[in-house]
Amino acid sequence: MLFQVVAILILMFLLKRYALGPVMKVMNERSEHIEQQITTAEQNRAEAEKLVAEQKEALSQARQEAKDLLERARAQKEREAEEIIRDARERAERMISEAKSEIVSEKEQAIQELRDEVGTLSVMLASKMIEKEIKAKDQSALVKKYLNQVGELQ
Repeated sequence: MLFQVVAILILMFLLKRYALGPVMKVMNERSEHIEQQITTAEQNRAEAEKLVAEQKEALSQARQEAKDLLERARAQKEREAEEIIRDARERAERMISEAKSEIVSEKEQAIQELRDEVGTLSVMLASKMIEKEIKAKDQSALVKKYLNQVGELQ
């Protein structure tokens, strides 16, 4: 029995020294390698999260810049539209004013021509009715009188 105990102790010593030692060494190396890979993976994940956050920030900033650009373009478009409308209104008002002035001028000219024609016709009619020739001085006075009468009728 003593021989068996000594044999087991020697076997355990030999197993520990030649079998378990190298296996434990390989296991420790494998464990260290796995820990190193885990650490590297965690660092890569943290770096990837940082890059994702930076990309999100850049995307958000680009969206904001695009929104600002669209807003400025919309405001510019509205200002230009208002300016075009204002210019069109001013031109229309100017054209209406010029047309009104032209109408008044044409009306006055037509009235003046009508007065002159009425005066001439009145003098001719009066001349025929009286059947005598009126002197130029008298005719001018008569025309003025009829013109004043025509002006009062209006």
